Amino acid sequence: MQKFRIGMVGVGETGTPLLKQLLDAPFVEMVGVADLDLQLPGVLLAKERGVAVTDNFIEIAEQGSLVDIIIDVTGSRKVREDLRRYMQFSGNTHTVIVHERVALLMLSLGAGYWVETRHDEMAY
Repeated sequence: MQKFRIGMVGVGETGTPLLKQLLDAPFVEMVGVADLDLQLPGVLLAKERGVAVTDNFIEIAEQGSLVDIIIDVTGSRKVREDLRRYMQFSGNTHTVIVHERVALLMLSLGAGYWVETRHDEMAY
């Protein structure tokens, strides 16, 4: 079976519910999870399920074409910019970065209602 190879940056309030869905999907392989707080429930869940965990999100991007999608749910403009910059300079044209708005759409579709986030600024 083909699988989407996914890395996730940010597994706090917004990221953890999405991480749970991804971990349960038979067509998804989580290749890594990054968050600054390695004690968050989402990080601990990832560890329990054998997913690589780091506090440096660039380590996920460094995997290059081994990652199909990086989902950024940090709500951080700096993380978005650093990810985009790294992808541009590394020449990686394979990996797609999914913005938090798209992640919220996916969560909302799964829940059947609009899912709120605590992040105020979600500009791309």
